[in-house]
Amino acid sequence: MKSFNQKEDAIEEIFKTLGKDIRLAAPLGAGKANHLLNEIYSRAKKDPSIKLTIYTALTLQKPEGKSLLEKRFLNPFADKVFGNYPNLLFEEDRLKNTLPDNIHVIEFYLRAGQYKNHEYGQQNYLSSNYTHVTRDLASRDVNVICQQVCKGEIDGQEVYSLSTNPDTTADLVDLLKAKGNPFVTIAQVNQDLPFMYGESIVGKDYFDLVVDNEEEYYPVFAPPKMSISDADYMIGLHSSTLVKDDGEIQIGIGSLGDALVYGLTLRQKDNSKYLEVLKNLEINETSFPIIRKDGGTTTFKKGLFAATEMLVDSFSFLYTEGILKKKVYDSVIIQRLLNNNLISEKIDNQTLNKLFEAKAIQKEITFDEFNFLTDFGILKKGLNWDEIPKNIQELSQEEFLGESLRNGAVAHGGFFLGPRAFYNFLKELPIEERKLFRMKRISQINHLYQHEEIDRLQRINGRFINTCMKVTLNGSACSDALEDGNQISGVGGQYNFVAMAHELPDARSVLQLRSTRFDNKGRLESNIVFNYGNCTIPRHLRDVIITEYGIADLRSKTDSEVAQELIQIADSRFQESLIEQAIKAKKLPEGFKLAPRFTQNFPARYQKVLKELKKEKLFIPFPFGTDLSDDEIKIGKSLKALKALMKNKPSFIKFFLSALLAGSDNKEIEHLLVRMNLNSPNNLKEKIFSKLLSHAIKKFS
Repeated sequence: MKSFNQKEDAIEEIFKTLGKDIRLAAPLGAGKANHLLNEIYSRAKKDPSIKLTIYTALTLQKPEGKSLLEKRFLNPFADKVFGNYPNLLFEEDRLKNTLPDNIHVIEFYLRAGQYKNHEYGQQNYLSSNYTHVTRDLASRDVNVICQQVCKGEIDGQEVYSLSTNPDTTADLVDLLKAKGNPFVTIAQVNQDLPFMYGESIVGKDYFDLVVDNEEEYYPVFAPPKMSISDADYMIGLHSSTLVKDDGEIQIGIGSLGDALVYGLTLRQKDNSKYLEVLKNLEINETSFPIIRKDGGTTTFKKGLFAATEMLVDSFSFLYTEGILKKKVYDSVIIQRLLNNNLISEKIDNQTLNKLFEAKAIQKEITFDEFNFLTDFGILKKGLNWDEIPKNIQELSQEEFLGESLRNGAVAHGGFFLGPRAFYNFLKELPIEERKLFRMKRISQINHLYQHEEIDRLQRINGRFINTCMKVTLNGSACSDALEDGNQISGVGGQYNFVAMAHELPDARSVLQLRSTRFDNKGRLESNIVFNYGNCTIPRHLRDVIITEYGIADLRSKTDSEVAQELIQIADSRFQESLIEQAIKAKKLPEGFKLAPRFTQNFPARYQKVLKELKKEKLFIPFPFGTDLSDDEIKIGKSLKALKALMKNKPSFIKFFLSALLAGSDNKEIEHLLVRMNLNSPNNLKEKIFSKLLSHAIKKFS
């Protein structure tokens, strides 16, 4: 390993070693070493003889507004939240379609909607299941791995932590070593990263080149929390009834994941109120038998374990509320004994006997068995092999036995990304608690192959909960691209987790779906459709679909039953047309009628109940906090409503005229206009925007 203070010297070393054909892989999300990437990109941009290809995913930039109102709102907020986070130069040029001909950027997961109708982005998307990404990168002969790390010490030895992103790096290094082609690993140290354990820990010589310059430490990218809408809360509540105690959970990013966690925390903290809410919203076993069959509404006594590709910040709330508390252990024998209640986490004088009966150890233990017993806390830490008895009966004494099992985990994660509060949560956890959040390779998280036995023991009652955009009446789901071929995001690990749910005997795949959306012209459309021209999850892997109106249990159902289940949870404004299409296609019988319980699927029905609950400070927009100030929340709500209005020209024209004719008494909202620098407009454009915003705040906030 060569250490550098200046990034320029380290990058020069790469060119000396590999020449001018650089095929660089950088982690998705927050793990990118931005200063190194900017330096190597700048060199290639200046020197056309350099051929640079960058492979990555989920490239993140500080948000910037486009219109005057967006800029006035977003830019000060971005400065407050992201500080001196350095934007990626290649991303700036890619968005502007100004990448030089000698530079190529390929992504396998796009920031949602960022590259819709963008020629370069659409042509250079690589569709790959997350578990296949390292294979695909190795097949394209990647020769540089570039990552952000933090440094620390374990047992007196200096080590690095891959922190946010051991997900693909660890597997890719192994694959490239096996291929035997020359490659360079380079890291940028950034002590703003949380120091994480598990597969994130690597030795001092893991990287060929390391740049450590304190002046270039920068804030880890921290996307702010999104508000939770009423529809999202309803989806989360329905989902919360399918999570079983003594189970395993995987959650996706965003407000739908937060809504689910809110439902689970209410279920745990105030179960009587939770049950009352379910009753008032008619979320029950009669309407949705799957709750009785595969769900639960009681508090969590044994708790949950998480195995998730993305360790979202929602898990921190499950942990602090005493829900994420079920520890698992990376030992088949120990985990099986725990599952069968033959041992407990508390060590007693029978623990060694049970391990002997399970053939984990011999009566006279070996040195390897001694290390195994010590690693898992069965024997006390600090014992010396040469000074202890080797017979298990003699070892079963208080002076040798530990108090409880060690090296368990409440969560396995491939990578993480979240708001600043989440990173602070991880950093502030005592080391032994932080180790409970164990980072893993994506190959150890997203499928069962090569480690199936331990996964089956750890992932009992698995609930893999993700989000999709469209569902067809035959049960197929679209999650990553549109019917016209536009790539919106990526498949990521969704397919892997859906398939896994069908391989584990007591697991379920749950896809959350908002029942409707507004199109580009402001027209409402159903997200449950008869058919759709893009498929992420095929019909034969259909399982559970949840909208704000209910739960559709599709597993083991006929085409007719699947259509009925889905129409039952569709918005009632679209149910009749869906029924007509299904009957025409011979998927429903002539004269089919919905049960009355499902014919009133309108937002007003649940909004009335939630409105009353909000008076009790329940189901508020930001239940887990936000980086937005109260003023920014009001302005943001108004801008969002104004943007939605602009999609409908007649409605917007009417609003625009009323805003121009409205009075100019803005004393009550003066401070909000000050925040947007529109309290004293300097020109006609600012005067118009000031009028629009003032009217929107009074009407919508």
